[in-house]
Amino acid sequence: MTTPVPWDDFTSDPRRPDNASLRAADRDRAVVLAALGDAYADGRLTRDEYDERATVASTAKTLGDLAPLLADLVPSAPARPGTELDRTTSDALQARALRHWERQRTEAINGFLFIAVVTWVIWLATSGPTSFPWPVFPSLFVGLRIPQVLLNKRDIVDREREKLERKERKARGALESRPEPEDGDGD
Repeated sequence: MTTPVPWDDFTSDPRRPDNASLRAADRDRAVVLAALGDAYADGRLTRDEYDERATVASTAKTLGDLAPLLADLVPSAPARPGTELDRTTSDALQARALRHWERQRTEAINGFLFIAVVTWVIWLATSGPTSFPWPVFPSLFVGLRIPQVLLNKRDIVDREREKLERKERKARGALESRPEPEDGDGD
């Protein structure tokens, strides 16, 4: 079992020199302690090594004190190239699906406002309040999208999440089926 890359879990990336002097937060120490615990459980650290590093992590003052504790345990970058999706958690997929719905809601409202303003301005400029208010029809037609998006929130989010999960499975499948590089031993 490999330890996941925790660098995004820190308040600031401790590997960056400009962040090394920043004070470490309890969250930062907890990230290191969790990674050390995983490494100990995997048998990559002895009990003494774990105790020593855990003591240093618990008393670390700066982010720069924390990065060396993980240097030989956690890769500084993902082991295999891939998309952002192949490292996405379930909560992150849900958040992305929710953001998709929020974008659709914003687009529906903005579309309604744009059509309504443009058509009503044209109506006022060309014929004025004495003629039939035809902008009601395009405004209503475009405005119907707003309740549709609001009422179907769960369906929209679920469909987007399923789409993201399919992309993730496809990306993982492509990475796993990638042929291993040749040894060059001439076989």
